[in-house]
Amino acid sequence: MKKLIFAVLAGVAAMSAAQAQQISSPYIGLGVASADHDFKIGAAGSSSSDGWKASGKIFGGFDVNPMFGVEAGYTDVRKADHTYTIGATTGSATTEGSRSYLAAKATMPMNDAFSLYGKLGVGYSKTKMRSTTLGNANDSDTEVYAGLGGQYKISDKVALSLEYERYGKNKDFGVKANAVTLGARYSF
Repeated sequence: MKKLIFAVLAGVAAMSAAQAQQISSPYIGLGVASADHDFKIGAAGSSSSDGWKASGKIFGGFDVNPMFGVEAGYTDVRKADHTYTIGATTGSATTEGSRSYLAAKATMPMNDAFSLYGKLGVGYSKTKMRSTTLGNANDSDTEVYAGLGGQYKISDKVALSLEYERYGKNKDFGVKANAVTLGARYSF
């Protein structure tokens, strides 16, 4: 994983140095990321969870040129409540966490206002579980991050986006690795 992180950072640095004169503008954005909160414990006979919940996301980056850029983001994953049954014992758990990423971004303009993009980089996920009968657990992991989306320019400074994001593999508890994000960005 350290090699992957180093490769992404080296690639971003190389692109930035080679295209330094062509940087269009930095941007910052806010979004709403929705993901399914799941709870799977091997011994549990049945379980239920809060399902899909929306969480706040902040992101920013810069375009090296109109087709390539770099982006980083952070999502505060909201608290979710779960119930489960193991044998005759019923319990409850609460999960919460966060996600962050650093990714290279490739953009393909479709016309003057609409473009498609893909992102590939490194993501970090952190989840905490507090349970009445299972005890407490923490999980953090650095894995591959990927995203696909579309962006619509409202003006030269403001754009809306809709994207699918994937943060590595699904875990036993907490938010699933998939997310759908609706965002708005402002270019400086």
